[in-house]
Amino acid sequence: MNVEPSEIFKVLSVETRFKIIELLKSQGPMGAKVISATIGITTAAVSQHLKILKQAGLIRSERKGYWIPYSIDEKAMEKCRQLLTEVCTCGCQGTGGFNKSEPERSNLVSLKQYETELKNELGIVRQRLKELSTEKN
Repeated sequence: MNVEPSEIFKVLSVETRFKIIELLKSQGPMGAKVISATIGITTAAVSQHLKILKQAGLIRSERKGYWIPYSIDEKAMEKCRQLLTEVCTCGCQGTGGFNKSEPERSNLVSLKQYETELKNELGIVRQRLKELSTEKN
Protein backbone atom coordinates (compact mmCIF):
# COMPACT_ATOMS: atom_id res chain seq x y z
CA MET A 1 0.00 0.00 0.00
CA ASN A 2 1.75 3.16 -1.19
CA VAL A 3 -0.90 5.52 0.12
CA GLU A 4 -0.17 7.71 3.14
CA PRO A 5 -1.78 6.48 6.36
CA SER A 6 -3.69 9.73 6.77
CA GLU A 7 -5.21 9.23 3.30
CA ILE A 8 -6.24 5.65 4.15
CA PHE A 9 -8.11 6.80 7.22
CA LYS A 10 -9.62 9.72 5.32
CA VAL A 11 -10.99 7.21 2.79
CA LEU A 12 -12.40 5.09 5.62
CA SER A 13 -13.92 8.10 7.37
CA VAL A 14 -16.80 8.12 4.88
CA GLU A 15 -19.59 6.03 6.41
CA THR A 16 -20.67 4.43 3.13
CA ARG A 17 -17.14 3.24 2.38
CA PHE A 18 -16.85 1.84 5.88
CA LYS A 19 -20.16 0.00 5.35
CA ILE A 20 -18.83 -1.44 2.09
CA ILE A 21 -15.69 -2.68 3.86
CA GLU A 22 -17.80 -4.24 6.65
CA LEU A 23 -20.06 -5.89 4.07
CA LEU A 24 -17.16 -7.35 2.10
CA LYS A 25 -15.56 -8.50 5.34
CA SER A 26 -18.67 -10.31 6.53
CA GLN A 27 -20.07 -11.57 3.22
CA GLY A 28 -17.01 -12.07 1.03
CA PRO A 29 -16.60 -10.95 -2.60
CA MET A 30 -19.55 -9.07 -4.08
CA GLY A 31 -20.44 -7.16 -7.21
CA ALA A 32 -21.45 -3.50 -7.25
CA LYS A 33 -25.15 -4.29 -7.84
CA VAL A 34 -25.39 -6.58 -4.82
CA ILE A 35 -23.54 -4.06 -2.65
CA SER A 36 -25.90 -1.36 -3.91
CA ALA A 37 -29.01 -3.37 -3.06
CA THR A 38 -27.65 -4.35 0.35
CA ILE A 39 -26.71 -0.89 1.59
CA GLY A 40 -29.47 0.97 -0.25
CA ILE A 41 -27.67 3.39 -2.54
CA THR A 42 -27.39 3.54 -6.32
CA THR A 43 -25.01 1.30 -8.20
CA ALA A 44 -23.32 4.41 -9.62
CA ALA A 45 -22.65 5.72 -6.10
CA VAL A 46 -21.31 2.31 -5.02
CA SER A 47 -19.04 2.25 -8.07
CA GLN A 48 -17.57 5.62 -7.11
CA HIS A 49 -16.92 4.46 -3.55
CA LEU A 50 -15.40 1.20 -4.82
CA LYS A 51 -13.12 3.18 -7.12
CA ILE A 52 -11.84 5.26 -4.20
CA LEU A 53 -11.40 2.20 -1.98
CA LYS A 54 -9.51 0.45 -4.76
CA GLN A 55 -7.25 3.47 -5.40
CA ALA A 56 -6.45 3.49 -1.68
CA GLY A 57 -5.48 -0.18 -1.97
CA LEU A 58 -8.10 -1.38 0.51
CA ILE A 59 -10.04 -3.58 -1.90
CA ARG A 60 -9.28 -5.46 -5.09
CA SER A 61 -11.25 -6.78 -8.00
CA GLU A 62 -10.76 -9.38 -10.67
CA ARG A 63 -13.07 -9.55 -13.67
CA LYS A 64 -14.86 -12.86 -14.12
CA GLY A 65 -16.64 -12.55 -17.44
CA TYR A 66 -19.26 -9.82 -17.04
CA TRP A 67 -19.08 -9.93 -13.26
CA ILE A 68 -16.51 -7.97 -11.29
CA PRO A 69 -16.39 -9.18 -7.69
CA TYR A 70 -14.82 -6.84 -5.17
CA SER A 71 -13.07 -8.17 -2.08
CA ILE A 72 -11.03 -6.85 0.80
CA ASP A 73 -7.28 -6.73 0.36
CA GLU A 74 -6.26 -8.59 3.51
CA LYS A 75 -2.68 -7.26 3.45
CA ALA A 76 -3.95 -3.67 3.30
CA MET A 77 -6.33 -4.30 6.20
CA GLU A 78 -3.48 -5.78 8.22
CA LYS A 79 -1.43 -2.66 7.50
CA CYS A 80 -4.31 -0.52 8.78
CA ARG A 81 -4.48 -2.63 11.92
CA GLN A 82 -0.74 -2.19 12.44
CA LEU A 83 -1.03 1.57 11.99
CA LEU A 84 -3.80 1.74 14.58
CA THR A 85 -1.82 -0.44 16.98
CA GLU A 86 1.06 2.02 16.75
CA VAL A 87 -1.12 4.91 17.90
CA CYS A 88 -3.35 2.93 20.27
CA THR A 89 -3.15 4.07 23.88
CA CYS A 90 -5.10 1.26 25.57
CA GLY A 91 -2.01 -0.86 26.10
CA CYS A 92 -3.37 -3.94 24.34
CA GLN A 93 -0.42 -4.15 21.89
CA GLY A 94 -2.79 -5.14 19.07
CA THR A 95 -4.42 -8.00 20.92
CA GLY A 96 -7.71 -6.17 21.29
CA GLY A 97 -7.70 -7.14 24.97
CA PHE A 98 -7.18 -5.08 28.06
CA ASN A 99 -3.78 -4.47 29.53
CA LYS A 100 -3.87 -6.31 32.85
CA SER A 101 -1.06 -4.18 34.22
CA GLU A 102 -3.36 -1.15 34.07
CA PRO A 103 -6.28 -2.06 36.36
CA GLU A 104 -7.79 1.43 36.22
CA ARG A 105 -8.56 0.85 32.55
CA SER A 106 -10.12 -2.53 33.24
CA ASN A 107 -13.14 -1.34 35.20
CA LEU A 108 -16.41 -3.27 35.25
CA VAL A 109 -18.18 -1.08 32.67
CA SER A 110 -15.32 -1.38 30.20
CA LEU A 111 -15.10 -5.12 30.67
CA LYS A 112 -18.85 -5.55 30.14
CA GLN A 113 -18.64 -3.45 26.98
CA TYR A 114 -15.71 -5.56 25.78
CA GLU A 115 -17.67 -8.74 26.52
CA THR A 116 -20.60 -7.45 24.43
CA GLU A 117 -18.28 -6.59 21.55
CA LEU A 118 -16.75 -10.07 21.67
CA LYS A 119 -20.19 -11.70 21.67
CA ASN A 120 -21.21 -9.64 18.64
CA GLU A 121 -18.01 -10.56 16.83
CA LEU A 122 -18.52 -14.24 17.67
CA GLY A 123 -22.07 -14.03 16.30
CA ILE A 124 -20.76 -12.63 13.03
CA VAL A 125 -18.13 -15.37 12.77
CA ARG A 126 -20.70 -18.07 13.47
CA GLN A 127 -23.10 -16.65 10.86
CA ARG A 128 -20.33 -16.51 8.25
CA LEU A 129 -19.29 -20.09 9.03
CA LYS A 130 -22.89 -21.21 8.65
CA GLU A 131 -23.19 -19.42 5.30
CA LEU A 132 -19.95 -20.91 4.03
CA SER A 133 -20.94 -24.42 5.08
CA THR A 134 -24.31 -24.16 3.30
CA GLU A 135 -22.60 -22.81 0.16
CA LYS A 136 -20.38 -25.89 -0.01
CA ASN A 137 -23.29 -28.33 0.44
